[in-house]
Amino acid sequence: MTDLAALGEPIQSALGGAVTGVAVARGELTLDAASADIVKVMAHLHGAEDFKILVDVCGNDWPQRAKRFDVVYHLLSLTRNLRIRVKTQLGEGESIASVIAVYPAAGWFERETFDMYGVAFEGHPDMRRILTDYGFSGYPLRKDFPLTGYVELRYDDELKRVVYQPVQLVQEFRDFDFMSPWEGAPHILPGDEKAAMAPDATSGNPGKTP
Repeated sequence: MTDLAALGEPIQSALGGAVTGVAVARGELTLDAASADIVKVMAHLHGAEDFKILVDVCGNDWPQRAKRFDVVYHLLSLTRNLRIRVKTQLGEGESIASVIAVYPAAGWFERETFDMYGVAFEGHPDMRRILTDYGFSGYPLRKDFPLTGYVELRYDDELKRVVYQPVQLVQEFRDFDFMSPWEGAPHILPGDEKAAMAPDATSGNPGKTP
């Protein structure tokens, strides 16, 4: 088995300050990259390290962190039978260079990340939404995006068309501390009264209300 730490160290050495950290966790190698050097890092991995396939580009939102967003790239090398993850951080309102010149497959992935998190990719030839519709407001995978959304769709029978209307925002962040649904409610729900009845001592069957 390839020593992932041994793989990461020469990459970091070759790229200098462009790679700010190397970590191995759960059998996976992650490189932390400076956002300003993302194209340089990806070009090195594609060429010198033979990670020719871009599997995915995605985001992550940490609203309490100064650099709120992670942009994460997953790469695959068929010749080495290895996967590697590259992660960089961005503040809200910051953009990052597109890696389409290195990995043409990044086109749709970067648009998805923009659509879901609002992270813009500089140099992308078609930086517009891809999963939501043209009138959509907000970025659905941000933690401060309400579960109900900002607007709702309904069919207006008078106008004979689909219309948008605002909905009320019911929470600041999607950070809930509710009881686990697998543990059941502490009270008896309507229709479940018989489940709480004591069993019949002679037959073993639940008792019946006289």
